[in-house]
Amino acid sequence: MTKIALFGTSADPPTAGHQSILRWLSQRYDTVVVWTASNPFKPRQTCEEHRVAMLRLLIIEINSPQHNILLEQELSSTRTLETLEKAKQRWGKNSEFTLVVGSDLLTQLPIWYKVQDLLQQAQLLVVQRPGYAIDKSRLEAVQKLGGNITIAEFTGPDISSTGYRENGDINALTPLVADYIQQQHLYQKCQDETIKRLQLR
Repeated sequence: MTKIALFGTSADPPTAGHQSILRWLSQRYDTVVVWTASNPFKPRQTCEEHRVAMLRLLIIEINSPQHNILLEQELSSTRTLETLEKAKQRWGKNSEFTLVVGSDLLTQLPIWYKVQDLLQQAQLLVVQRPGYAIDKSRLEAVQKLGGNITIAEFTGPDISSTGYRENGDINALTPLVADYIQQQHLYQKCQDETIKRLQLR
């Protein structure tokens, strides 16, 4: 049975934290499938083309010896169940699917489209995000919907896309992604904030 981790991220931009999750997953699953997702609960984001390019660079930097991290943008859908159906069409035979979500999404999960159908067809791996404690009552609410949940023995670094966008935290970015952002003149306000901080040192 091939174990496949499905990890869609609406990160804007993808950070070193997302990279550490991908690296960790690649050491524990036969295949890690990742794509840039559009989260209907988030406000307007950077265009998909740029977010896909940054995610590709993030994967290149990992240089996984297993070469088992696949960027499959065609899986992207606003409905995770549709993403899973696409994945099953491609890898379905003799494959076991695990949906990877951050602990911040536990509150949203119960209102996802046909969430009970989704949870019957895929296992759930919850990755602890700093600042988003895994609440027992929220876990139980998802379990009551049929969720087979595992808590990842992993906590990502205390960095986030929001931290970069709001505070210009350059430490959140990996080198190739930082270069891409500068070349494409993305998040100009964040870049200006970073320059100011460097000038004050």
